[in-house]
Amino acid sequence: MIRAPSLSSPNIRHAFFTRAGGVSEGIYESLNGGIGSNDAPENVRENRARMAAALGVAPTHLVSCFQIHSPNVVVATEPWTRENMPRADAIVTRVPGLAVGVGTADCGPVLFADSAAGVVGAAHAGWKGALTGVLEATIAAMEKLGATRARIAAAIGPLIRQPNYEVGAEFVDRFTAQDTANARFFAPSSRENHAMFDLPGYIKARLEHAEIQGIEDLGLCTYAEPARFFSYRRTTHRGEPDYGRHVNAIALMK
Repeated sequence: MIRAPSLSSPNIRHAFFTRAGGVSEGIYESLNGGIGSNDAPENVRENRARMAAALGVAPTHLVSCFQIHSPNVVVATEPWTRENMPRADAIVTRVPGLAVGVGTADCGPVLFADSAAGVVGAAHAGWKGALTGVLEATIAAMEKLGATRARIAAAIGPLIRQPNYEVGAEFVDRFTAQDTANARFFAPSSRENHAMFDLPGYIKARLEHAEIQGIEDLGLCTYAEPARFFSYRRTTHRGEPDYGRHVNAIALMK
C-alpha cells in the first residue's frame, strides 16, 4: 500500500495498492482487485475487503466503475454493486465513509482531494481517457460538489513509464493532431516508426493546464517492477492469459 504525502490529511484516507497482501494465486498473486479478471471471485472479494479495511470503510463501501477508457465521471452518493456499477472512468464524492476507486494495470491512477471542502475523486487516466479529458472532467465534477480548484491536490500513482511504453506512429499522430506541442511527450524508439510515450508527463501537463497546483507524481513504473505491480503490457509480452488489477482509492473519514 503506497500513500502520497500530498494527500495526507486527518479527514482523508487513501491508498495506491500494490499486488502484495492478498489471497490470489498464480498470475494474480496476490492482491488482485480486478472484478473483471478471470481470478476466482471469492479471492477478489476477499482482496477488496482487505483494501476496504485498510481504508477504514465497510467492504460494501469501496466502489469502482465499469471502466471504458472515457472522460465520463460519476458522483457517488451511496454504495453500488457489481450489477449496477456505472460505466465511467472517474468517481467523485463528498460522502464520508465511502471510498471511491479505479482499477489499473499500466494506466494512470490519479487521486484528488480538497480536504477543506471535503471532496475527493479518483480517475482512471489511460492514454485515451487523458487525451479526451477525464482529468478535467473529474476536477469540474469536484467543483460542483464544493471543491476549489486552487486547493485540489492530485497524486499520480504507479503506471507504465516512458522507458517501457513503446507506441506506433499512428498513436503519435493522434496526439499531435490534437496539439502539436504534444510531440514533447514522445522520445525515439529503437524500432522504426515507433516512439516511447511519457504518460505521466502528459497527465501532469493536463493537470497543470487545468490550474491544479498541488501535483505529486510518485515516480513508480508498473512494468518495471513485476514483484510489486501488475502490468497489462508485461503480461502481453509474456503471453500470459490474463493479469491482475490494482485498486487505487480515496475516502473521506466520518
